[in-house]
Amino acid sequence: MRIRRLDEGTINRIAAGEVVERPASAVKELVENALDAGALRIDVAVSAGGAELILVEDEGLGMDPGELALAVERHATSKLDGDDLTNISTMGFRGEALPSIGAVARLTIRSRTATGEAHEIKVEGGHATAPGPCGFRARGQHGTRVEVRELFYATPARLKFLKSSRSEDLATLDVIKRLAMARPDVSFSLTLDGRRALDLPPEASSGEAAGQKKQLDRLSRLAKIMGRDFGDNAAPVAIEREGVAIAGFAGLPTYNRANSTMQFLFVNGRPVRDKLLIGAVRGAYADFLARDRHPALALFLDCDPAFVDVNVHPAKTEVRFRDAGLVRGLIVSSLKRALAEAGHRASTTVAADTLASLKPESYVWRAPERPAQGMFEAASDFHAPLAARVEEADAPESGQAPAADTPLGAARAQLHETYIVAQTRDGIVIVDQHAAHERLVYERMKRAMENGGVARQPLLIPEVVDLDPSEVERVAARADQLAELGLVVEPFGPDAVVVREVPAMLGSLDVKALIRDLADDIAETGSALSLKERLEAVAGTLACHTSVRAGRRLNAEEMNALLREMEATPHSGQCNHGRPTYVELKLSDIERLFGRR
Repeated sequence: MRIRRLDEGTINRIAAGEVVERPASAVKELVENALDAGALRIDVAVSAGGAELILVEDEGLGMDPGELALAVERHATSKLDGDDLTNISTMGFRGEALPSIGAVARLTIRSRTATGEAHEIKVEGGHATAPGPCGFRARGQHGTRVEVRELFYATPARLKFLKSSRSEDLATLDVIKRLAMARPDVSFSLTLDGRRALDLPPEASSGEAAGQKKQLDRLSRLAKIMGRDFGDNAAPVAIEREGVAIAGFAGLPTYNRANSTMQFLFVNGRPVRDKLLIGAVRGAYADFLARDRHPALALFLDCDPAFVDVNVHPAKTEVRFRDAGLVRGLIVSSLKRALAEAGHRASTTVAADTLASLKPESYVWRAPERPAQGMFEAASDFHAPLAARVEEADAPESGQAPAADTPLGAARAQLHETYIVAQTRDGIVIVDQHAAHERLVYERMKRAMENGGVARQPLLIPEVVDLDPSEVERVAARADQLAELGLVVEPFGPDAVVVREVPAMLGSLDVKALIRDLADDIAETGSALSLKERLEAVAGTLACHTSVRAGRRLNAEEMNALLREMEATPHSGQCNHGRPTYVELKLSDIERLFGRR
């Protein structure tokens, strides 16, 4: 077969397949256009999953007849400053959405500007009519109404691959929710087959400073979309460095999920799905959650448009950062700081689950593997008899009952040599002594590591590891950072490094595999994350196996010392595996249990 040029209609339908994969894709593009037009109210209606009808109406700036004609031409856009693809501050910029939709559906656009009359244009299968006057009345003085009928009628094969109407509706709902999270100042509604599925008025906090008001508006919108429990159990996130700012809210570790569907990430207001960001979130929560549990969060990253490339894929859900290591480090540090500032706080859902079932059922916990012989010595410096820590924790002198108005109250009893029962001013607290002490020991180990206290073990025979020259250069450049973590490496010719010392707490390990993992980490993120995370994982295991065990009897002094240290230790609301360390029940909750309320 000889090479030939494709006709314009075929070219347009091929291009449309990259942008409009399903009805939700069309909705996303149309709503983003409305946001770029300055709309503060956007109404969406869908029928038959979007296959029959998609209707998007906004109160944006509107378009005159000339702009309507250009809007349905390929690669015509109002959103680029010249041809500069490095400075994109709008949701759209490629000029593909409307012509792509028009190539595979029956498209009608009616629009009115503030100073002109309403006009409309129609596109069917890629063929457009001339703009003409119409009787469109915008809800405000100006706006646009886009109707998409019989989506994919021009590409019947694509219709066969659509999922059920219910599945397509859920995808559309997800798109609207994500866009609404990023713009709490905009009103959104979604109607599915005549039924109102989403109605979000604009958020309007008052009496607060600008930054605080934005965070309050954001949390209010997030709580309406992600659920009130998220709003009650989210810690604020805020950090800025080198022109990159991250804000948002992170769910407490004890408010966790079975999958990652409650993780939302935005870059300059654009919802994205990015492996780097997802990996950073996983790293930040690594020592707070079991491997099969996932945090809930919404993070908003703002940066100079030149710092990020959003032109990676036509769907614009993938991005590429100029300094990926900086972004990953910021996400990890901001999340860890937010969780640390939450202190010993545990999620309110722990008490609710307890009242509902009187036993935790969130997931099945499996004890980690017992550390190798000799590794317990690595943890011995982080332990002291609980009674000896009373003075450090500012606990009351022996013989004096502590005040019940401290956050975790005064110890009143120990049940089954496992649980401490404490009385607070307005309720009771039940503490799992092993889980709580495990977290305390682990945090002491982490502080020691951060302060350069990682003990080293010299290798009897230094290990030579073969690497690519570029990998040798990257590892050698981070030699000082690795030494702080207990790993001493040196270049050994152009294509190898020699390892002379390793972290003592890692025991016997595959040195070559570790170095290769580190080289990959440094190439991807610019830092030796795998070693740090491996050290933290070992510290968690040691903490679990060397902490005060269930079955050990504690006296009142030891129990109160444990409570006071929990109050002073970040993350003490959950153990290293994500289990809650304590449950707090208010008197009102207990009274309801017994029918007193």
